[in-house]
Amino acid sequence: MSGADWIEAFLEMMAGERASARNTLTAYGKDLADAQAFLKGRGADLSNARPEQIEAYFAALSDRGMSPATAARRRSAVRQFYRFVLGEGWRSDDPSRRVDAPKKGRPLPKVLSRAEVDAIIAAAGERDGAQGLRLACMVELAYASGLRISELTALPLSVLARDPAYLIVKGKGGKERLAPLNDAARAAVKAYLDVRKGFLPKGDAANPWLFPSRSKAGRLTPRRFAQLLDEAAADAGIDPARVSPHVLRHAFATHLLEGGADLRVVQKLLGHADIATTQIYTHVAGERLREVVASKHPLAKK
Repeated sequence: MSGADWIEAFLEMMAGERASARNTLTAYGKDLADAQAFLKGRGADLSNARPEQIEAYFAALSDRGMSPATAARRRSAVRQFYRFVLGEGWRSDDPSRRVDAPKKGRPLPKVLSRAEVDAIIAAAGERDGAQGLRLACMVELAYASGLRISELTALPLSVLARDPAYLIVKGKGGKERLAPLNDAARAAVKAYLDVRKGFLPKGDAANPWLFPSRSKAGRLTPRRFAQLLDEAAADAGIDPARVSPHVLRHAFATHLLEGGADLRVVQKLLGHADIATTQIYTHVAGERLREVVASKHPLAKK
């Protein structure tokens, strides 16, 4: 079997046994194809690469001016690939094992204050007619429920048909979780549903998506929502570089922790498989709390 055959088998395992999402499989496929192309240029293949050749590939990732996050993801893909290969018994050694991954600090997520989130929601709602109602609804849902952008844009109309207090969200790997809806989000949804028909593609009255559009997918794309969110941030006087759909998710988690929420609860609400992923928000919340004490406590001012 060639390296290409091994890649195909690895991706089949990821899809079948780990229920990886399509985007994840696409990313792994591109990462491993990149490694395969590098090795072929040196007369090798993932199936017979030597440790020094894998080491050269890892070093080349940084030399190519790739971002640290992308380079780290590609290294991780190769390492996971070879762990799978070892498990299948196709090789007796792991050529990626001796290469140490570069140490890099994990960046803290960008955070918006509660006042800034309120300003963005207000700016979104001030847009004319149906466009403003839709954007305000999307921002309210993203912030109220901590939804990923892919989860938000893929919401079916049926999940909100009866004014629920919770959403059933299908997240990464097809795993379902409950996401709460506050009164403001529910009110925004009701207002938007009154004008939703105006966004339906012509002749598509049965469109199943909560946020339909005339795009090829039949629903508003994550990229378009990100563009609209940038515009709302600018209208609110906030630098759009500080705002993204994922930043709204960060704000949801950070503001919950600042309000005293249990870390395990926040983990469940975000849909994180590992609590270590959620713990990064405790650092952000801690910094914010220290800032408040330093600026507001009477003894700190002395």
